[in-house]
Amino acid sequence: MRICIYGAGAIGGYLGAMLSRTEVEVSLIARGPHLLAMQQQGLRLITEEGESVHHLNCTDKPESLPPQDYVIVTLKAHSVPGIVPQIVSLLAPDGSVVTAVNGIPWWYFYKVNSPMQDKRLHTVDPEDQQWQQIGPERAIGCVVYPACDLVEPGVIRHVEGNRFTLGEPSGEKTERVNTLSQAFIEAGLKAPVRPRIRDDIWVKLWGNLCFNPISALTHSTLDIIATDPGTRDIARGMMKEAQLIAENLGVRFSVDIEKRIDGAANVGAHKTSMLQDLEQGRPMEIDALLTVVQEMGEMTKIKTPTIDTVLALVIQRARQAGCYN
Repeated sequence: MRICIYGAGAIGGYLGAMLSRTEVEVSLIARGPHLLAMQQQGLRLITEEGESVHHLNCTDKPESLPPQDYVIVTLKAHSVPGIVPQIVSLLAPDGSVVTAVNGIPWWYFYKVNSPMQDKRLHTVDPEDQQWQQIGPERAIGCVVYPACDLVEPGVIRHVEGNRFTLGEPSGEKTERVNTLSQAFIEAGLKAPVRPRIRDDIWVKLWGNLCFNPISALTHSTLDIIATDPGTRDIARGMMKEAQLIAENLGVRFSVDIEKRIDGAANVGAHKTSMLQDLEQGRPMEIDALLTVVQEMGEMTKIKTPTIDTVLALVIQRARQAGCYN
């Protein structure tokens, strides 16, 4: 089995290092100093158990790789449309694309049992590039839970978590998703196959859509945002609006809003990825976490005044910092 991880940063590198312990033929696509360090010295993974070095096939030339059974995309959502042709060229005839990307995936309405079936989300898939060129029939959903840091080029620290929840858009337990799950499990990861992957997508998105932009606007960590009465109330308002949209689309939430916010508070003084991107001058992941929820609100005719306000503010903040196109 061949697996290519496209975007081998902190999460992608961690996943590649873990899979390299199995019989899977793993390739990593990365760039810049991180790629050079992995090519020259191997990928160094730091965990609670200690350190290990993994010598993997690392490249910035997808065309140099043989056809892949699975291409796992671990880039940020806004980076994916620009590399669609490269993803397509990597795939074996029966190859699958695993969307290990934060937010609502581009294939969301594929094989949903509702009038929304095959609706397109232009916020996350401009001009339908992924839908038309990759094809939703190739997609496997993946919700990423581990926390990892890229300490320096070629060095990844695993902070916590080892679960990658998988699921077919159709909800079926197909051979391809079961095979991938088994490969993850053999690598020492948790990889449950869910019949309702969209439920898992929304529960993770629920926190990201509010805590990320609030942190970028206030420069506060999760513990402060979730316990300060003012910011907690804003987060609660955004989550209520998102829940109305999701439930209108058939999603079931396994936890309530207060528990979800309390869970974020328990993480402690953690900077969200959006705040880290702002501080480092990198493009901020706004559309896949917020704008797409606004788009889905318009599709379901559900008003989102709190989300609209926070979205307008964080877009302006990002543009001023040169972190939003």
